[in-house]
Amino acid sequence: MGIVNVTPDSFSDGGRWASTDQAVERAMALVADGADVLDIGGESTRPGAEPVDQAQEIERVVPVIAAVRARWGGAISVDTMKPAVARAAVAAGATMWNDVSALTCAPDGAAIAAELGCDVVLMHMKGEPRTMQADPTYDDVVAEVGDYLWGRAEAAMAAGVARERIWLDPGIGFGKTLTHNLALTAGLGALAALGFPVLYAASRKRTIQAVDPTATQATDRLGGSLALALEGAARGARMVRVHDVRETVQALKVQAAVAAARTVGGAGGPCR
Repeated sequence: MGIVNVTPDSFSDGGRWASTDQAVERAMALVADGADVLDIGGESTRPGAEPVDQAQEIERVVPVIAAVRARWGGAISVDTMKPAVARAAVAAGATMWNDVSALTCAPDGAAIAAELGCDVVLMHMKGEPRTMQADPTYDDVVAEVGDYLWGRAEAAMAAGVARERIWLDPGIGFGKTLTHNLALTAGLGALAALGFPVLYAASRKRTIQAVDPTATQATDRLGGSLALALEGAARGARMVRVHDVRETVQALKVQAAVAAARTVGGAGGPCR
């Protein structure tokens, strides 16, 4: 999943693709680099971000989605918490609703997701973007995130969302410390075991800077992003959401090639 932020304030690339033409060209470049899904968002959800009016969010994302759909037949995701934005995006050609609030932003969120009939990503977030990093605590982060997402999946299905349309995302960096993010990554298999496909999104996040303090800029975090994407894929993620599509595709191909060689060649004995 390649990221297209049509925002002035996203943590990594805010303002770079702010116009429709810039965003569309970015989207098509990501497709050329190997993206299977494009995730188009018009509201930053970085820590401390301020909300965006739904009319402005629609104005940002709908022209981009429509223009991309006119040029490409692949999967398009809209990254939004607002049902009205999701509805407008699907009408313009989106096929997935990526919701960091797990359909809790509005009382009718789950019902609208069922009505739209698109794929839905349910993400775990502790609190909301403006306050989520204010001392988040858990007794068992893997179990608590899994329980929450299971509950949100059940609520979505009760509202009429088809089980096969539901994805789960542990919400790396959304109300979590470094320790929580690493535990969720290491325990991703427990989330995958719930029976829904998992989206893993850690690209360029501050977790990497917490491990490597020299990575002060988001663009300094390619190595860490690739390491986390490989870990996510190895531990059960069906899809990874990234800024650097070409590099991630290459890393995953090499990972798969090594796994295939191990299968063909066997484990091998000790070298002499």
